[in-house]
Amino acid sequence: MSADTAAAVPRPPARTASTPVLTGAEAVVRSLDLLGVTDVFGLPGGAIMPVYDPLMDDESVRHILVRHEQGAGHAAEGYAAASGRVGVALATSGPGATNLVTAIADAYMDSVPIVCITGQVFSTLMGTDAFQEADIVGITMPITKHSFLVKRAEDIPGAIAAAFEIASTGRPGPVLVDITKDAQQAEVPFVWPPNIDLPGYRPVTKAHGKQIQAAAQLIADAKKPVLYVGGGVIRARASEELRSLAETTGAPLVTTLMARGAFPDSHPQHLGMPGMHGTVPAVLALQEADLIVALGARFDDRVTGKAALFAPHAKVVHVDIDPAEISKIRTADVPIVGDLKDVLVDLDVAFRAVSGGTAPDISEWWSFLDGLRDEFPLGYTQPTDGLMAPQYVIQRIGELTGPEGVYAAGVGQHQMWAAQFIKYERPNAWLNSGGAGTMGYSVPAAMGAKVAEPERVVWAIDGDGCFQMTNQELATCAINNIPIKVAIINNSSLGMVRQWQTLFYDGRHSHTDLNTGHGTVRIPDFVKLAEAYGCLAIRVEREEDVDAAIQTALETNDRPVVIDFVVSADAMVWPMVPQGVSNSFVQYARDHSPAFDEQED
Repeated sequence: MSADTAAAVPRPPARTASTPVLTGAEAVVRSLDLLGVTDVFGLPGGAIMPVYDPLMDDESVRHILVRHEQGAGHAAEGYAAASGRVGVALATSGPGATNLVTAIADAYMDSVPIVCITGQVFSTLMGTDAFQEADIVGITMPITKHSFLVKRAEDIPGAIAAAFEIASTGRPGPVLVDITKDAQQAEVPFVWPPNIDLPGYRPVTKAHGKQIQAAAQLIADAKKPVLYVGGGVIRARASEELRSLAETTGAPLVTTLMARGAFPDSHPQHLGMPGMHGTVPAVLALQEADLIVALGARFDDRVTGKAALFAPHAKVVHVDIDPAEISKIRTADVPIVGDLKDVLVDLDVAFRAVSGGTAPDISEWWSFLDGLRDEFPLGYTQPTDGLMAPQYVIQRIGELTGPEGVYAAGVGQHQMWAAQFIKYERPNAWLNSGGAGTMGYSVPAAMGAKVAEPERVVWAIDGDGCFQMTNQELATCAINNIPIKVAIINNSSLGMVRQWQTLFYDGRHSHTDLNTGHGTVRIPDFVKLAEAYGCLAIRVEREEDVDAAIQTALETNDRPVVIDFVVSADAMVWPMVPQGVSNSFVQYARDHSPAFDEQED
């Protein structure tokens, strides 16, 4: 070994009289304290048990005992998405760690900053198929920003500090720290702050000036510009800067599913949500645009439809902090890598300079878009089976709760209706699983959001299918005084799958009936189930009872509330762009599309 090589080998920190000696497990807890962590969600087991012992005595970190590790992961997500702080989940090795995988993948797709700390078997047993052993670092490598395997106690503070740095900077995302049991048990001097060395990790935050100028010129020259706003605006905490740029340019704006609330729904420049279930004006604005300014958005297939036919006449300015996203799906004419909060300010200044402080005349474009808004407003058809319209229920939840509430949705029809019919006026009010589409997200995410923002009303808007995947976390909420409100939109089926079966599979509803709603055996009975979990439970089957039930939920804060809203199974999500076609073929109701002349190549 050369002298240079020897110098590069990490060595334990020098021990001084004032340096405390801690076990690796104590170092985990002390590191969380020093990083400002106040809440963690977890479930103990053999390989993480050493950490749980000092955690019991720690007065700074509140540990919330979940009933399933997936719940811990989604709760950490909800905590992070509602507050902007890093969420933390703890789990043991093997199945405890693998139960976190769904939530980790979900956080990765939606750029949610969480740190998952897992116990691992003794380092001497790794690779022997030891009891509750799983290569969680290998398993999660494709779905984390980074995964650490820690085998030495002295490396624990640095790994945890680095995990928080990586999770919360650049494009946010999940980081895993897997710590062997012998590393948790060993004693070493605890030195803080640790020396963090992250070779190659240098997120670009300041955009190139020439690219900013080029983008500003394109906006000034455009006749049909659209600001295409993605969830990156919320993660960058750049809503105010976005509003300034939008009002400076006068351009119409759309917010994706992940960006709901990034720009006020009430603002006259807001056309709504684009994509498969977006508003007709938002969908066709992108399709007809001559310039798309993509801000923290990734040209997801649910937004573009068939990518080759998306916005055929538009030039593209693409702004993202992650260079891997730019030109991944749609080639950018002006690529800009940087932090949106800074880029939006620079772009605003540059646009004012090139335009002489006067917004370009795009009145003809606005006339076309306003015509679409008048002709194709968002609405729904009243069910003919005598049951409640789910859209009405969700709309009333939003209206009676107001914009200061937090709304966490599951995945499916109720998710789309919650995105459409609740009006969002502020960022971090809308939480959902956008990229992964994870059923079971809602209840634990709402729980995490309520822990992070205890003064806010937090709703979990869930489907009867999603609710049955993670409803055990109601026990966590009841025991830990986390009074969330749960609205089960109970259509007795896997609603979105059923809708597709109705539209594309000749109405053959293969294995989508759940027998939870009207006219069924009601297994389970959600009211009895919720009461068993210590919740206030209400069933609503008539429209005239909707408001009173919501009001009761809003007035009840000593326990969780679950409302079983029994709705029609025939209700569908409209508008809709069928998968695999141009967005030009958006349907605002079944078999009804706007008159729009475009040839599909």
